[in-house]
Amino acid sequence: QVQLVESGGGSVQTGGSLRLSCAASGNIDDTTCMAWFRRRGSEREGIASITRNGLVTYADSVKGRFTISRDNAKNTMDLQLKSVEPEDTATYSCAATPGRYCEHTRSFRYWGRGTQVTVSS
Repeated sequence: QVQLVESGGGSVQTGGSLRLSCAASGNIDDTTCMAWFRRRGSEREGIASITRNGLVTYADSVKGRFTISRDNAKNTMDLQLKSVEPEDTATYSCAATPGRYCEHTRSFRYWGRGTQVTVSS
């Protein structure tokens, strides 16, 4: 089992920045691939993924504005949000899964509870 806990959410104005973090514990071997998702209403969107070696993928909706990173020594993963827009308002969750195939569009085994990001205009 893997436990994931997000932090860093909050309120930010349009054009501002925010940094989210995800701390992993438990069976770290199962966190080969990690990712960030967001949920707006009933819609869930994978927005970024990263392998243990640092290979990343991004959804078009966040490419060039958000940056995913991870610290394998600390078992953490971050998401830097920049130039945020009201449409970025959502609950952001981190996810992890074992395996070689790592993209933000794949299915994930473990999930955090999420942290709310609200962007005001």
